[in-house]
Amino acid sequence: MKEIQNIGSELLRFDIKPSYQRIKIYDYLLKNNIHPTVDMIYKKLADGIPTLSKTTVYNTLKLFEEHGIIKSVNIEENEIRYDVQTHIHGHFKCEQCGAIYDFDYNYNDLKYSGLENFILNQTDVMIKGVCKTCASKN
Repeated sequence: MKEIQNIGSELLRFDIKPSYQRIKIYDYLLKNNIHPTVDMIYKKLADGIPTLSKTTVYNTLKLFEEHGIIKSVNIEENEIRYDVQTHIHGHFKCEQCGAIYDFDYNYNDLKYSGLENFILNQTDVMIKGVCKTCASKN
């Protein structure tokens, strides 16, 4: 997990003006590596930031993604999650509890066919199943 001492300085490093709302949203993402949705972030921060709107959260996340500070994760068609971990890694979604877990894989060992002479710019590995916590309950 990323450790950042001064969030305002980190945002400036990515050419993002560090407003109070942006700092709080990024701080939430850093402290809650749960791949939250816009709604999840809004619900957690709205009480402490009366001027916060879902639109502000959405626009802030879009800005962060455009500047490479976060990634969006589309595991379900109707749900976009946000990930502060920007290194190459995969995602596992538990079909019982809905939790999303990060996992590492060796990008160079990924086997595929049918894409000869293609240029690959992004590879997303997403797996669905039952997490170990839910599996142990069954």
